[in-house]
Amino acid sequence: MDSTTMPRLKEMKAAIMTGPGRIAVEARPLPEPRPHQVRIRLEGCGVCASNLGPWAGPDWMTFPTEPGGLGHEGWGHVDAVGPGVRNVKIGDRVAALSYHAYATHDVADEDMVVPLPPALEGKPFPGEPLGCAMNILRRSGIEPGQTVAIIGIGFLGALLTRLSSNAGARVIAISRRPFSLEVARRMGAAEIIVMDDHWRIIEEVRRLTDGRFCDRVIEAVGKQWPLDLAGELTMERGRLIIAGYHQDGPRQVNMQLWNWRGLDVVNSHERDPAMYIEGIREAVEAVATGRLDPSALYTHTYRLDQLDQALNDTRDRPGSFLKALVLYDE
Repeated sequence: MDSTTMPRLKEMKAAIMTGPGRIAVEARPLPEPRPHQVRIRLEGCGVCASNLGPWAGPDWMTFPTEPGGLGHEGWGHVDAVGPGVRNVKIGDRVAALSYHAYATHDVADEDMVVPLPPALEGKPFPGEPLGCAMNILRRSGIEPGQTVAIIGIGFLGALLTRLSSNAGARVIAISRRPFSLEVARRMGAAEIIVMDDHWRIIEEVRRLTDGRFCDRVIEAVGKQWPLDLAGELTMERGRLIIAGYHQDGPRQVNMQLWNWRGLDVVNSHERDPAMYIEGIREAVEAVATGRLDPSALYTHTYRLDQLDQALNDTRDRPGSFLKALVLYDE
């Protein structure tokens, strides 16, 4: 099949990071899908905390970024298809695993898009983080009756609180912000603990578990202290799941503790795109059937030209902030 496009559009708008903490929005030619690719007219894109490292301008970062670069949580309607595409058609509403989604349009391989059913019409669907939560749940091996501690209740931690509770686990949510702990309660946490003092938290979890600690501990912050805490809260022969994105350098771990308790330690970050797509498909089913409702977790929305503010708020987490969406009105 030859590439087919909607002829009235010849340009897109794309955000470009021009330096640390700076963006520009520019008009660029529409990308054309290659064989087995589709082009998506995006409705929006979620803002991922993994963007914060590049946003800060570390030595390894190169500016300016490619147009739309770093955006990977987009959804929208297919508006062009390349030769050989068989399973996606123009007009389909999809979530995509693509990598230039801070723009009004992006291209993705045909097998990297997931159709969104009518039940999700009009609802934002940042597929990558929702699929990530489903993959973490699968790798956590949570079973009914287990006690699960989740350290860090941001967007991902809140999703995992609901999913773990749905799986029949007793969830202990640990987070520094009162707002986040309120969210955890609404998402099914049986217990909440303010993340303030290392040893106080350990003793509180010891008390709540009659000294056994937790069958599963999910670290969802991406910093050294929460990782240290996660090991302390995991019971003998328990499983420590690393879901936080650690991007600010090497980590030290208490290997003596991990050895002594015989912990299974799982890095739950997938790198196989096919596994991401599997997780997104599971998330579509969960949200469409009502088993998972992330709508209240999308707390802040921005225009494309406000991407800098969206990234700063993702870093600073003011007030009731949990998850930023950048929405496009074209």
